[in-house]
Amino acid sequence: MTAQSNKQRQEKPVSLGRRRWRRFCRNRRGLYSLLVFAFFFFMSLLAEGISNDVPLLVVYDGKPYFPLLVDYPETTFGGDFETVTDYLDPYIQELLSQNGNKVYFPLNRHSYQSINFEIDGPVPSPPTRENFLGTDDRGRDVFARLLYGFRLSVLFGFALTAVGTLVGIITGAVQGFFGGRVDLFFQRFIEIWGAMPELYLLIIFASIFKPSVLLLLVLLSLFSWMGLSDYVRAEFLKGRNMEYVKAAKALGVSNVTIMYRHLLPNGMTPVITFLPFRMSASILALTSLDFLGLGVPPSTPSLGELLAQGKANIDAWWLSLSTFLVLVGTLVLLIFIGEALRETFDPRKN
Repeated sequence: MTAQSNKQRQEKPVSLGRRRWRRFCRNRRGLYSLLVFAFFFFMSLLAEGISNDVPLLVVYDGKPYFPLLVDYPETTFGGDFETVTDYLDPYIQELLSQNGNKVYFPLNRHSYQSINFEIDGPVPSPPTRENFLGTDDRGRDVFARLLYGFRLSVLFGFALTAVGTLVGIITGAVQGFFGGRVDLFFQRFIEIWGAMPELYLLIIFASIFKPSVLLLLVLLSLFSWMGLSDYVRAEFLKGRNMEYVKAAKALGVSNVTIMYRHLLPNGMTPVITFLPFRMSASILALTSLDFLGLGVPPSTPSLGELLAQGKANIDAWWLSLSTFLVLVGTLVLLIFIGEALRETFDPRKN
């Protein structure tokens, strides 16, 4: 018994972060959802190398060319014009196939904005070997627009979540730490600001300014911080009366240091657990606005724009079905990750 107890004393204590990670890994559904989401997001970051109408590598007359990185004119490959080479042009393809030249295209030979002019029939066209998820009402490849649209939605969700979380933490921390009139003023401001008609403001600004991702991010960030600030405020209100905070004040520690080093780490639990849910809400907001025509410009790949095309073309089932599966799958994965994080940071669970 003595040797065993001495061995236990010599073992290093497991850190809180490692214990939480082990607890998260025990939730298989959340762990697998995180891995699947990370895989698809990583693949979307490589969208230009997966789906593009530009080759990855061209070996012409023994010299390597990288059209994905450099725009080459037609004259480089024996063409007639100084314009940028259209590698899907049959004439250019014939030039590149002579004298042992090699052309290496991505897996899908279509970009999100390239139009397939070889379609034999009306658009939107059903899935074929050339467009295995079909085309939209302009002849653009659906798989390419889904891939690029998924990347845009996730990156937009990350950005909106980051901005809203940062502003929510700052405002909630100031309210909870100082309390009194500061808290009262912020609460009345939040009540007035939360009563603003967000959709009407988006419609007004969309009619005044040119639609863009940056403008949409700024407008949605004006309202996305309010939900999180309440939870941070409650944590700071609870922690500001703790003995260690009073001791830090007695030692002359500044308010900013107390808020950042002592209260913020203890108040991060609701912030972290709500991140996947806030991100799923951000993706859904972007998709909804694009569906209504109030989001990104029309040429930008978007899940909401594809859903709108599916609504306008009921017979084109491939538009609605593929977009629905991508959108719902993304939201379900994020919800499973959020549930796993909530159980991981729950102090009542071992």
